[in-house]
Amino acid sequence: MTPKFTPEITPTLEELQAQERRLVFRRFTHDDAWALGSLLMEMARERQAPVAVDIHRAGQQLFHAALPGSTPDNDAWIARKRRVVERYGASSYLVGARFRAKGTTFEESSRLDPGGYAAHGGSFPIHVEGVGVIGAVTVSGLPQLEDHRFVVEALEEFLGEQR
Repeated sequence: MTPKFTPEITPTLEELQAQERRLVFRRFTHDDAWALGSLLMEMARERQAPVAVDIHRAGQQLFHAALPGSTPDNDAWIARKRRVVERYGASSYLVGARFRAKGTTFEESSRLDPGGYAAHGGSFPIHVEGVGVIGAVTVSGLPQLEDHRFVVEALEEFLGEQR
């Protein structure tokens, strides 16, 4: 059975930036990483999505899990996408979209090794109010826009429950 995702229109830069302004944490603890990672895994299981999920904070891996159908390549993609978030302080999809909006690509113009960095959807900054970006939550295994939307959906649900 294929994952139950519906294709959607590519978001604009403004929509992507609005997501980042909206999806901000009051705090982010080890327990929050476990709860968010568990939520992502529950959602992925329900959709039979062949993904790997990773949450890093301040250089430390706080959560990592993979479902059937994911591969070691997904772990490599996670690392590359997470490095983009750590470097730019923005989602990996937004970073790629900013380069595309300038008529170029991340690979052509960033001057970063594409073996170490990937501005493809699926990694989103963990931004804490009054602190800034402290980490990233990353999903790999679906097409890049679906990876991005999956993380955003989970963050919206998670942060909605905390408010």
